[in-house]
Amino acid sequence: MGRIGVIFRRELAGYFSTPIAAVFIVIFLMLSGAFTFYLGNFFARGQADLIPFFDFHPWLYLVLIPALAMRLWAEERKGGTIELLLTLPVTMGEAVLGKFLAAWCFTGIALALTFPMWITVNVLGQPDNGVIVASYFGSLLMAGGFLSIGSCMSALTKNQVIAFIISVVVCLGFVLSGFPLVLEFFSGWSPQFLLDAISSFSFLTHFQSISKGVLDLRDIFFFLSLITFWLFATATIIDMKKAE
Repeated sequence: MGRIGVIFRRELAGYFSTPIAAVFIVIFLMLSGAFTFYLGNFFARGQADLIPFFDFHPWLYLVLIPALAMRLWAEERKGGTIELLLTLPVTMGEAVLGKFLAAWCFTGIALALTFPMWITVNVLGQPDNGVIVASYFGSLLMAGGFLSIGSCMSALTKNQVIAFIISVVVCLGFVLSGFPLVLEFFSGWSPQFLLDAISSFSFLTHFQSISKGVLDLRDIFFFLSLITFWLFATATIIDMKKAE
């Protein structure tokens, strides 16, 4: 854990030593506010809650998280610094986990900075704060899922733009897998168990369940197992490509 902590601190400090932190946080906060109060018709609804705020999170993360994750390994490989990292007394798993946790923590910081919206709805009305807490927790888990996929795609290539595009496409598949349009495409020729399996991979399905205030262990397990799988895939890919 000490070695993971060293990598974690190195990576987290790296975000704040460059304009990346400021640019990401400002864009995230501006888009969150615009989507919530304008596109989400916050005032027209006449209800003080954060449902419009969390409804847009999957779509915000679909673009912003791959942009954050694309540099995790592609930048290391392109700059040749990955060789230096791998000469340190850390295992591949520790390096992957440390970098991922730093990116996840940074995302959590950006998410935490939206607290003025929480204060606003409490001033305007009496929202169910338990549901809001659960929604924040679910949003952070979903962000981890996006990040783990982005980390794996970043390990595949030295080109950050390619890593970004592939991450968006893969993440979009996980977001849309529960949509009726997708399920109808398979319903004509696929058995029911396959439709259920496709639907169960939807980020929206699991996130919406948590955002209703229901902390079902199945939803939590889905995101944690997804993160574990993609981080394992990341470590495997880097190990295969470290000689390149």
